[in-house]
Amino acid sequence: MGGGSYSPPSPLTVSISPKAASVVAGTQTQQFTATVTGGSTNSGVTWSVDSTLGGSATAGTISAAGLYTPPSTGGSHAITATSIANPAVYGSAVVAVTDLAGVFTHHNNLARDGTNTHEYALTARNVTPATFGKLFSCATATASETQAAEGAVFTQPLWVPRLSIAGGVHNVVFVATQHDTVFAFDADASPCVTYWQVNLLDAPHGGTAGETPVYWNDVGCQCQIGDIYPEVGVTGTPVIDPGTNTIYLVSTSQISAQAAFYQRLHALDLATGKEKLSAPVNIAASIPGTGDGGTTVAFNAQMENQRPGLALTDDTVYVGWSAHEDASPWHGWLIGYSAANVQQQVSVFNTSPDSQAGGIWGAGGAPAVDAAGNIYVSTGNGNFDANLTTKPDNDYGDSVLKLLLFAGSTSNGQNLNPVDWFTPDDESCISQSDTDLGAGQPILLPDQTTGPTLHLLVQIGKQGVVYLINRDDMGHLQANNCQGSNSQIVQTFVGSPSGFYGTPAFWQNNLYFAGSLDSTGSGDYLKMFSFNPSTGTFNTAPASQSAQYYNFPGATPSVSSQGSSNGIVWAIDASAYGYANPNAAGGVNCFQVPIPSACVGPAVLHAYDATNLANEYWNSTMAANNRDQAGNAIKFVPPTIANGKVYVSTRGEVDVYGLLP
Repeated sequence: MGGGSYSPPSPLTVSISPKAASVVAGTQTQQFTATVTGGSTNSGVTWSVDSTLGGSATAGTISAAGLYTPPSTGGSHAITATSIANPAVYGSAVVAVTDLAGVFTHHNNLARDGTNTHEYALTARNVTPATFGKLFSCATATASETQAAEGAVFTQPLWVPRLSIAGGVHNVVFVATQHDTVFAFDADASPCVTYWQVNLLDAPHGGTAGETPVYWNDVGCQCQIGDIYPEVGVTGTPVIDPGTNTIYLVSTSQISAQAAFYQRLHALDLATGKEKLSAPVNIAASIPGTGDGGTTVAFNAQMENQRPGLALTDDTVYVGWSAHEDASPWHGWLIGYSAANVQQQVSVFNTSPDSQAGGIWGAGGAPAVDAAGNIYVSTGNGNFDANLTTKPDNDYGDSVLKLLLFAGSTSNGQNLNPVDWFTPDDESCISQSDTDLGAGQPILLPDQTTGPTLHLLVQIGKQGVVYLINRDDMGHLQANNCQGSNSQIVQTFVGSPSGFYGTPAFWQNNLYFAGSLDSTGSGDYLKMFSFNPSTGTFNTAPASQSAQYYNFPGATPSVSSQGSSNGIVWAIDASAYGYANPNAAGGVNCFQVPIPSACVGPAVLHAYDATNLANEYWNSTMAANNRDQAGNAIKFVPPTIANGKVYVSTRGEVDVYGLLP
């Protein structure tokens, strides 16, 4: 007999790739691949979804070749590939199906609460350094532009599913930059795919010869603050109308040789980037008032800062303005344009017709809108005399305003009526110390079915004071003695001694924010405050807080969840932003082009347990070799979470995070 040795066949195994996937309900398919190894035979696999061979209408179907087609509803489903040779051997994967309609506006919705409750892919189990990380980046600037700090994305990425574009149906992310460019990126393709890119200053988009983005030192106080540096183009987050596939946004530009400045409202087709609906329109407005030393107050395209995000409600696009570095002349403006024809100006509201200031900026936050169509904005430092008996007038500095569209005029403009407002009792001291109430934008709490107050909003500003306000009776100004009791509202307490910029998030009766003031070392932790529906008030002590300390500019967090479960709080540490970068200490002049490396640094994305912020699941510094490092930080921009991915705006790129292959 021969002396050869016998080697038994290796064990039969089945594995599936990818192990986890996320798709959009109804349209986005996913190809799974099974690999069978070992055993004496290799005769393939059968496919099932949630233990049903071939799947079902409710769980999604899968072909004999492993192509999964999702159902029309959201959820998470198990994919199984079973060996034909030995049905006891199988491989498994998970597919998450999102039925999120889209992220069409700043902080996700008109309540501005920052939630996506249709996120089925991202959970505590898989948002870990081993399974979650940076997938790809989409450049918003060339290499030379990045060197010059052009192409900075101050706008929140907006996400549109199932868009017919480029001869197919895709999920698409839209971003606009300070270089007056707009991009449409495939939301899922790696490496990045750009469907279109447009220059808002070319002739087809209303531009004229010689136009450029505004040079930073041609606006503002020229006092080396650099609120937006080194150029100003598109700052406010756009808004999308999914019904007409239109994205609305405002460009800022200049012809320096002529000392001419322009602001235009654009309406771009989502599929092509071409103008539509009679766009663009040159923004202009005027109302009677003595604030600029005459009898008329006119919109100033040079000095007005289009900082807040745009809002779309009742077929009207609302655009707000504040100042560049408090440089006069400026006012708070909120102007409405017809969504169907942007040449039609629907309404004008000026917060300070007989003084100045009162800017609407909210660190990039957008106006909130309730179910009845009331619009809520907050204002910054400026004169308040709207209900003072000594000089009743029409100026609303440091206030939260409730505005309603109507047919008629007020002393503040046309067709927007200030039906109610709240002004802190210490408004005069807030204004004098520049501790703007309007450093944050209001968020609307869900309508309560029980409890003492059914319709509430939260406002936080530079004081770090949390104001809980009855939207049906906002309280006006009850005193002006700088005592700050504010007994006319539901509740007030100090949430962060360091102040706050941005928009808080609210999920499952919890309020989230990270405070800060605009100087190094004056930050705070990301905190969670619990709301009690039975009492209609917050517990004034934090229920939890992060171990991470957030320096300027703090954080505007967002929340992803599967309804009321699997809540994850996402927050960007942007403390390496620009002139406030703690690395720029020691007299480094940040106001140069190119910007010195000491004045820029990466954004850091964090993910926390939404029920206990002390439990951090992941952040973009955890993986070795800078695997997940983001681009250089931009202040005030919240992350966008959709379909298993997180999109982060930076200076020169949009970074995309998700489940690793």
